[in-house]
Formats: sequence, C-alpha cells, structure tokens
Amino acid sequence: MQTVLQAVTTTVGAPAPSRSQMRRAVLASVIGNGLEWFDFLVYGYFAKVIAQVFFPVGNSFVSITLTLATFAIGFLVRPLGGVVIGACADRYGRRKTLSLLILLMALSTLMMGLTPGYATIGVAAPLIVIVARILQGLSVGGEFATAAAMLTEYAPPRRKMFFGSFQMTSQAVALLLSSLCSFVLTTRLTHESLVSWGWRVPFLLGALVGPVGFYIRHKVGESPEFLQLRERLGHAPRQSLRTFVRERGDAALCAMGVIIVGAATNYLWHSYMPLYVEHQLHLPLKNALFGTAISGLIGIVGYPLAGRLADRFGAYRLFFPVTIGWIGAAYPLFAWVLAAPSAERVFAAQMVATVVLSLMSGAHPGMLTQLFPTATRSTGVALSYNVAVTLFGGLAPLTVSTLIDVTGSRLVPAWYLICAGVVSLLLVGLTASGRRLCRKPDLWLADGQ
Repeated sequence: MQTVLQAVTTTVGAPAPSRSQMRRAVLASVIGNGLEWFDFLVYGYFAKVIAQVFFPVGNSFVSITLTLATFAIGFLVRPLGGVVIGACADRYGRRKTLSLLILLMALSTLMMGLTPGYATIGVAAPLIVIVARILQGLSVGGEFATAAAMLTEYAPPRRKMFFGSFQMTSQAVALLLSSLCSFVLTTRLTHESLVSWGWRVPFLLGALVGPVGFYIRHKVGESPEFLQLRERLGHAPRQSLRTFVRERGDAALCAMGVIIVGAATNYLWHSYMPLYVEHQLHLPLKNALFGTAISGLIGIVGYPLAGRLADRFGAYRLFFPVTIGWIGAAYPLFAWVLAAPSAERVFAAQMVATVVLSLMSGAHPGMLTQLFPTATRSTGVALSYNVAVTLFGGLAPLTVSTLIDVTGSRLVPAWYLICAGVVSLLLVGLTASGRRLCRKPDLWLADGQ
C-alpha cells in the first residue's frame, strides 16, 4: 500500500510515458555517465604514461603523485559544478542541462587526447591538462545527479531502483570498454609507441561520443515529474542553497553515507588497482586490466539485478548487511592477495569486490533521488554525491598512494575501505532520513514535504 508521502510519476489523468519514450530517456541519461567513467578510468590506467608525458621529473613517485593530484583537481571542483548545474537542472529542466553537459565532457576528453607533451610545449602542457580536468570536473559535477533524476522520474512506481540502476550499468559498460581498449594498447604496442601516441587513442575515441550523445539528449522529452511540478507551480522551481541546507540537510548527510563506501570501493578497485598491481605487487599491468574487463561484464548483469532486489525488498534494508559484510571482508581479501601476489589472486579478489560493489551500488541512483523532492532533486543529489565522491572516491588513489609511501604498508587500501564503510553506516544509521526509509522502503518524498 502506498504511503501518503509517496510521489506519483504523472499528473492525475495525464498519460504515462510510453515504452519507447522510457527507452529513449534511459539511453539519453546513461550515455554521459558512461563517457565520464570511460574518461576517468583511462586516465587512471595510463597514469604512469601520462606522468612521463606531462610531468617528467626525476623521481617516479613525485611524477605519479603529480599526475594523481591533477586527477584529484577535477574532483575538487565537482561540488561547485554540482551545486551550479544541479540548480540549473532543477530550474530549467533535465533535458537542456544534460545536452549541455555532454558537450562539455567531450571537450575536456578531446583536450586530453590532443594536448602535446611537456617536451613539445613545455609548462603549457600540464597547465592545459589541469584546465581539461577542471572542465571535466565541473561538467561531471552535475551529470550523475541530473541523469539519475531523469531516469527515476521517467520510471513507473516500484521500478525506480531498477531504472536508476542503468546509471550504474553504464559505468560497467565504460569499465569493460576502457579496460579492453587499454589492454589491447598495452599488449600490442611497444612502450615507446604507447608513450608517443597510443595512450591518446582512448581519449580521442571517447570524445566522439559527445556529438552522438548531444543528438540523443536533444531529442528526448523532458522529465514527466519536472513538467508536472512546473505546471503546478506556474513557474520554474526556485530554492536558495541556504533553504536547501536547512530543510534537506539531514537527507544530504544520509545520501553521503549511501555513497561513501561505494565510491571508495569503486575508485580503489577500478581506478587505482592497476597502478597498485604494477607498483606494489610488481605484476604486469595487463593482469589488472583483464580482471577489470571481467568486472565490467559482471557489473552489466549485477547492477540491474541489485536494482530489482532493491525495488522488491527495500534498498535501505539491503544497504546495512552488504556494507557490514564488506567491512569484514576487505582486510582478509587484501591480506590474501599480498601473502602470495599472483595474477590469479588479483583476479579472484577483483571478482569478489565487483560482486559486492554491484550489490552495494546498483540502487544508488534510486536511493539518492528517493531522498529529495522533484524541486530540489538534482541539487540535493549533486551536492551530496559530489562531496562524498570527492572526499572518499576521487582523492582515494592519491590518499592511498601517499599513505603507502609514508607508512610502508601495502594494506593501506584495506584500512581505507574499512574506514569508509564505518562512516557510511554511521551517516545512514544516525540520520532520520535513513531510519525512516529503512522502516518504509516505498517512501518517496512529494514536493513541499
């Protein structure tokens, strides 16, 4: 039985979106998220090469640290991009905002692929790369939230977690494609060719998605829930950031708790792991890339399955046992790999992490949009998501790499995941929003409540 607060997807008497409209909305929503992840994964895979091209210093640790720091800059500006772009999506609509975002992301990816190296244009090279990462961070800051809002607002009742899971599935597709592309390049090219031009190929291919994505997004209809809200208000929704923090601060903290452990797991296992395997385990990069490609295949199946389970049993009810289980498994998993490093153990550990991540994160888009009403949904999701991802995801490779160098312990990633899991449990468990949604998993906030 629906609760009083559960939102409906269309106005009374208004026709629901057709299946073809829903399919177009899903494709339009996920294509930008896929490009975002393809870009950042490729950057992580080729961090060592990018360090040689743009940050050529005598100490390899310093060179790689500068590369990861540049990577982190994009994440530091994400919250700003999230607030600005999220507010635009809440005021002017999801479709227009998504159309602009994919062009900005494609531009930043193209800049990475075309910028000459330090040996050619000197200090201008790393500066252009930094600008590209800032531009990418600003645009991506609003991408996840706006696309998640579009997906769940098009979804029929009791299928919102499943529809939202396609946002995560696009990450798995990007994981598969980026790792396969990187695997082919690293195994087929000489090191000299890879440094000279090979690493640029994935960025140039990724940039081609921009015009196609813009066309698809430009043709899709606006979110039914957003149109309904604007019709009811008679004008575009407006709310100040101060009012949002006062009225939705508890929900934002809960949303951050939902994301933190998944972000830490995702960015460590899928972005930092190739670097960890190569530098800490002293195994060939191709070993990690092969496992990452298989992880993408598992995610393509696992994320939608997790979305269906969340619709049936309640996403917040599943969150606690999965997170607690991962906290208990993180240390033994890393210790087992380090006891006798091998390609087989790395692969097995990646598969375990991927299954857990699928169960943990498949419902994330739906869980976040469930916390906020239509009028502030993009802003709320963008702010909470980007703060959590920046602090515990985007900074994870740099933080873990630095801590390993300082402490000398290769188990730092395990402790990092454990801390992230504990923080997530506390934020979700101690907020009123988290407790309420554990009791009433079908609750969706209606506007004005």
